[in-house]
Amino acid sequence: MDRRQEILEAAAKSFSLFGYKATTMDQVAKIANVGKGTIYTFFANKEELFNAIVVKMIKAMKVEAETVVVEGASFEQNAHAQLMQILQFRETHQLYAKLIDEEKELRTPAVGEVLEEIEKIIVSYVQEKIENAIKRGELKPCDTELIAYLLFKAYFALVADWGKTHTEDIEEERIVKVLSETIFKSLLV
Repeated sequence: MDRRQEILEAAAKSFSLFGYKATTMDQVAKIANVGKGTIYTFFANKEELFNAIVVKMIKAMKVEAETVVVEGASFEQNAHAQLMQILQFRETHQLYAKLIDEEKELRTPAVGEVLEEIEKIIVSYVQEKIENAIKRGELKPCDTELIAYLLFKAYFALVADWGKTHTEDIEEERIVKVLSETIFKSLLV
């Protein structure tokens, strides 16, 4: 493994354990077993290092979302599976979960900006899937950006936010049913 990759892995570990605000270049150097100066040969500052790790995390999230695609399945089935996978990734990926916690607790501006950017990337990813389904003739032409945003926020609200105000989670079948009868129904040709 090359030094840059070792530094990235050490930084990911540090950001995952301590969060963005509490991670220092000294910690990363110690975990990577390199001098702090070695880090600066690859990354100008902590922000650049953090952004490189976030880009890697986003790629991993997209790969995870693609693993649940079923060839020949409907747009609705694949969109549901992919959005659920993205939300599961959000909850189980150690760094992503740590960033969410840090944003809630400390309101670190850099973390808030990154989480907003991740959301934009997810919406753009969903938008691309919608556009492809329209090209295949599976969905009606629509405002793909707004529908992508609506789908992501609907899933997010039902999967992640529901439990904040309700004592029990919603069963996945219920989520499928309600979104199938509303948003998806309005999109189908």
